[in-house]
Amino acid sequence: MHSPPWLHVIAEGGVVPVDLLLPTTGTTYVARVDGREMTDLDAVFRSFYDGLRLPDYFGWNWNALHDCLRDLHWLPADHRVLIVEAADEALPDDPDERSVLFRALLSAGRRWSYTRKPDSVELGGLVLVLYCDAASVPSLREHLQFCWAEVTAAPS
Repeated sequence: MHSPPWLHVIAEGGVVPVDLLLPTTGTTYVARVDGREMTDLDAVFRSFYDGLRLPDYFGWNWNALHDCLRDLHWLPADHRVLIVEAADEALPDDPDERSVLFRALLSAGRRWSYTRKPDSVELGGLVLVLYCDAASVPSLREHLQFCWAEVTAAPS
């Protein structure tokens, strides 16, 4: 998968250059969630509710999470960085639901992606950083590639 410029899969302890995360101006909101805490669907929704400070009208289901991630206007910032630590460990007993989570993240990233201008590329409204242990990076990237193919095949 040729990774979109707003998606970074990094081994724990790895780094992402700051210019890929932060714009030169404007307000930036950084949220961190931990895949190790996402043992079931309720824990996934709780992690995102707390980490992103989702609005009170959040409906505690996939459609609601998808809608909130694709909107983001409720979060008063020009740019957002979402860091998912141990991304490969989210929903360990339900790989199908993990795929739903990844598709929601990728769809949101696509929605808020960078915009190309005649003379430059402008940082988008959402940057995703997914951390995992070094040995899991290839499998996480492969899983994301599969999910990305599904996201890009669906109408946006």
